[in-house]
Order: sequence, then C-alpha cells, then structure tokens
Amino acid sequence: ERRYPYSYTYRDYVIRAFNEDLPYDQFIREQLAADQLDRKGDDRSLAALGFLTVGRRYRGNIHDITDDRIDLVSRGLLGLTASCARCHDHKFDPVPTKDYYGLYSVFISSYEPEEKDLPLIGKPKSEKAYKEYQTERAKRQKNVDDYIHGEAEKFRATARLSVGDVLQAVAEKQKLAAGDLKPEYAGKEAPHRRYVDLWRSYLARNAKSQRAVLAPWNQFAALKVKPDEFPARAAEIVQKLSQQEAETQADKRVNRLVVHALKNNPPENIYDVCRAYGTAFKEVEQAWLKELAEAEKAKKPHPEKLEDPAAEELRQILYDTDCPAASKDEVAASMFNRAQRNKIRQLDKQLETLDVTSPGAPPRAMVMLDKDKPVTSHVHLRGNPGRRGDQAPRQFFRILAGEDRKPFEKGSGRLELAEAIASKENPLTARVFVNRVWLHHFGDGLVKTPSDFGVRSDPPSHPELLDYLASRFMEEGWSVKSLHKIIMLSATYQQGTQDSQQARLIDSDNRLLWKRSPTRLDFEAMRDSLLAVSGQLSDETEGRGFLIDQMPTEPKRTVYSFVDRNNLPNVFRTFDFANVESSTAQRPYTTVPQQALFAMNSPLLIEQSRFLVKDLDLEKVAKDQGVEAAVTKLYQRVFLRNPAAEELELGKQFLAHHHDQIETPIRMTGWEKYAQVLCTSNEFMFVD
Repeated sequence: ERRYPYSYTYRDYVIRAFNEDLPYDQFIREQLAADQLDRKGDDRSLAALGFLTVGRRYRGNIHDITDDRIDLVSRGLLGLTASCARCHDHKFDPVPTKDYYGLYSVFISSYEPEEKDLPLIGKPKSEKAYKEYQTERAKRQKNVDDYIHGEAEKFRATARLSVGDVLQAVAEKQKLAAGDLKPEYAGKEAPHRRYVDLWRSYLARNAKSQRAVLAPWNQFAALKVKPDEFPARAAEIVQKLSQQEAETQADKRVNRLVVHALKNNPPENIYDVCRAYGTAFKEVEQAWLKELAEAEKAKKPHPEKLEDPAAEELRQILYDTDCPAASKDEVAASMFNRAQRNKIRQLDKQLETLDVTSPGAPPRAMVMLDKDKPVTSHVHLRGNPGRRGDQAPRQFFRILAGEDRKPFEKGSGRLELAEAIASKENPLTARVFVNRVWLHHFGDGLVKTPSDFGVRSDPPSHPELLDYLASRFMEEGWSVKSLHKIIMLSATYQQGTQDSQQARLIDSDNRLLWKRSPTRLDFEAMRDSLLAVSGQLSDETEGRGFLIDQMPTEPKRTVYSFVDRNNLPNVFRTFDFANVESSTAQRPYTTVPQQALFAMNSPLLIEQSRFLVKDLDLEKVAKDQGVEAAVTKLYQRVFLRNPAAEELELGKQFLAHHHDQIETPIRMTGWEKYAQVLCTSNEFMFVD
C-alpha cells in the first residue's frame, strides 16, 4: 500500500466538522458527494470525499476497492452488512445481490483523478516554504520524467529494429502458423504481450491507409493451407506482388523493398514472412540512423526524409505516432521490465515523500468525480466479474426505499444515495449514529453490534431510549453537540461506579445501566491527557501527521499522528488501536504486559512527568509550603481533586523513600517518579 500525501486533509475535515457542529445529515452528503454540492466558494469540504478514497487499494483490484466502499457506507452509516450480498443474496438480512450491485454501479461510475490533478483546498502556511517545495518537486518530477523518456527512447530504438519479432508474436497469437511451428525471435525473449496486442490493433486499423506496405502481409495472413502447401502458395503471392511493384496507381502498388525481401528469402511459413518484413524495416531504420549520424558529424541540419520513396514509406510507418514502434512515453512505460518499474517506483517514492513531509506542499482533497457516462453494472454471479447476470441499476436498498423506488438519474447517483441515507424517513441512519455516540460515552452501545442492525444482532437494551434519542437528534437539526449534551446531562451518564451485589445478580453485564461501567481511555485520549496535565499539549490543529514512533513526545494531539497501514507503530498495537484495514465498529480491549512496560519505561511518560513537576514547580512548593501542599497541588492537576488523608500519607512515604535522585540511566527525581506513578494509575487511565 502506498502512502497518501493528502490523506490528512480528510482527518482535518472530520475534526473541523465536529468542532463546528456540522449537521450530521450534511456531513453524510459531503462525504459521499461533496463534488456535487454548492460549496459557496469554500472548497475545503471536498476533503470529505476522503471517506471513500483513503481506503485500501487491494493491489488495484477495482472490484475489491468498490466492495470496501460499499461495506464502509452500508455498515458505517446504515448498520447493514451489505457486502455479504456480493456473491449471493444475504442469508439473513433482506439485501438481495441485485441491491448490492446497485450500489456497485454507483461507485463504479466514479473515478479518482491523478494526484497531480487533485483540487487545491488551501494554501501552505509559509510562502517561502511553498516556493522551496515547488522548486524541489519540479526537480524530482523531472528526474521521473527524464528517466521514463530515456527508457522509452531505448524501447523505441529497439522496437524499430525488431519489427520481425513482434510480427512473429502476432502471427502466433492469431494462430496463423500451420502445424506445430514456433517463432524464432532474434531478441532474447518474446515481445511484451501488450506490445503484441498494440501491433494487432495497428495492423487491423491501418490495413487500407498503409496498403503499399501491409498488402502483402494481409495476403499471407489470409492463407489457410497445410504446412507442405504453404511454400508453393507463397511463391504465387510473391510472383503477383512482383508484378504489382511496377504499378503506377497508388491503390494497386506495393512497396518494392518488402517485395524484394520476400523474393530474396522465399517464405516457407508465416514466420518467414515476418522475418522478411523485419529485414526490410531494419535495413531502412539503419539507413536512416546512418544519415542522421552523418549529418550530426558534418554539423548539418538533420534530413527530413529518405530519398528512396520505398524506404521512406517504411520509415514513416516506424516513426508514425500511431505505430506501436513509436509509442509515446506513457505507453512505452506500461511495457517496462521489472527493474525499470522498480526504478520508477523509487523515483516516485521520492516525490511522495516530499508531498508527505514538506511543510510547503499545499493541501489537496482526495476527491472522487463522476465519469462522463455512468455505468450500469451487471450482477457478478457468485461474485465473479467474468460471469454476468442481470443488470443492476443505480438505486438504493429496496428494504429502505420501498418497492416503488426509482433508479438514480443524476450522474453516478452518489448525491441521490447520500440524500437517501440522510433522509429523516430512513429508519437506520439516526439510530446507528446515536448508538455509536452512546457507545463512546458508556463503553457499549444500546445495540451491542454498532455496525450490524440486522436480524443477527442483539436487540437494543433500551429500544424506546434509542428511538427517543434518534428522534431528538433529527428534531434538533442533526446537531452532534446537542446529542452529546442530552446524553451527558442525563442521570444515567452521571451515575457512579459503585457496585451492588443485588443488582449484579439480576444484570451481571450492566445492560440495564444500573451503574456507570469504568472504561479505559483509548490510547489517543490517554496520551493527550498526559500532555494536558504536563502543560505540553499544543493547540495546533490541521496539517500533516507526525511519526509517533520517531517523535513520541510531540506535543500535538495524537489524532494528528501518521498511520502507516503496512507498519503500524508498536505503541498502537500495544493499546488496541483500531483495525486500519477496514471499517472498525468497536475497538477491542486487552490487558497485556507491554502496557505496563510502556507506563514504566516509555519516553512519553518519563518526559511528561518531568514537565509536570517543572510546570507546577513542586520542589519549590514543597520547600516553601511543605510536602503535603505539593502533593495536593499534584493531585489537583492530575485528578482534579484533593488527596484523601491516606493518599497524602502514601505520597509522603514514597517521596521520603525516593528523596534523592534515583541512580538509573534515566535519573528521575523523587517528584518526577511520583508524578509518573499518578499518571499511570487506574484513576488516570480510566473514566469512572
């Protein structure tokens, strides 16, 4: 998987949307079809399309990429496992295969522009950095272009001298050779398959316009005879061609050099014909190169053509941009060998690294745009694209849109899909989102399977509450902040974590919410809390991600760290980071030894403990006001409360024991060690 230089713009969009309380229904529209909305001069919302475009690439398999997008939209927004209908009707939920391919038609009707064509959505913060970036990028892009052009020139030079080889490959592919004959290539290996296909198309396309040169080929290619009959029939054709050579009418004449090549080596099979053509083209190319070299040596202008009309006919074919032997750079590049492709990847990587890391690179939106002509896909029988079933028009799920649903008519249908999902008439969208918000506040959703509201999911623990919250959410303009306020001001949210033996006997899993269940902070919240209490948390927002494994004490919020799908930082793995390969409904929670080792030894904890002690000036407070005052001040910062008498006593004992600097490689003072102890306590790490 390659790195996405502009994926950070989607993250910044999401954070900005929640900060500004963008209505959730509009949030959905922008994530599915921002390119089709009235943006009122502010193109930043185009970054919302990263919702669809920052997913996995599946080695370029468009069917898997589209399946991932369908899964993201259906599970993420609707709580429907529609991807199960890729190969057959859903076995449990009312999602037929045809409905799945209706959404497939929607997404396959859009495309992603090349990186260089992605729309700008802002300016870099520094004009100087931007100019430096432009200069360096132009330099690196030139390295890529120069290499491709140079290798393409080598390809063209070789191709013009080896037409005979590719014609043999064409003859073999079209099964023109009789018997068990095989081509004998002058080169080291058979021509590239795509190059062979290009020649096949070229020969078919130019049979009339290049009649003088290609007429003999067409006659030999049309022969359907036994191997022992070919030489005699070929001799007849060559004799007739010799008579046509002297014709003065252009529509009857054949090229003299081609005929001579066939006469000099009478063909016994179709491959001999190919080699004769190869000889004629090769001799002409060598003659042309000789003239160019002589003109160069004499410092004269390059000749415009060969004086021999027959030779010039062949030369014009070799240098015609329509001829595969004169393929453009990008076409030639598609036929490069592995070593050449690796070199291009290496040069592209340098470009990509610059785009990812340079502070001068302007932000761009990873958009998705509609194709000129929308696609109506067929059902892929058993998920096989090679086996087509009925057509699947672009439309919404029947179970949600009703029997009288109509196909989408506006372009790809992404905007109409967004409207259908964000509709107040849709029974799932608001409920699914409300349930996700509830999950993040309480540790579990009212529906325990946040991305599956189908028949296999558990019913909601409080169905009336779920319906009430969903209704209020829509009534209040799909305001996410209002939803948070409703939940957080409730008596349920404000409960304590005190246990009850009697209640536990009735409801051991606390599904009835008779108390508050302690929930451990996600790693991002834990790290940000450490930075906050130490006074180091930066209020800087937006911009490219930092490498958390290389910059563990970076003061920016953890959400701004860079996530590499192929190499997830170890600290993320240790603390149950979300699965970066697909949509994640809920993170797992594990307790492993590495978490304790991180708390004791990580540079993050050690450095923030030092900053915390320094920020509160605890040693001075202890000296001037006493140890109890300093411990109290530390508790107030870390836990937002005063310490109990027992905690004060424990703190004094700890500090007395670690009064002098501890003789370890990290050399932490007693106060720093005590601050680290508090910052790794359950009270700090858990919400209760």
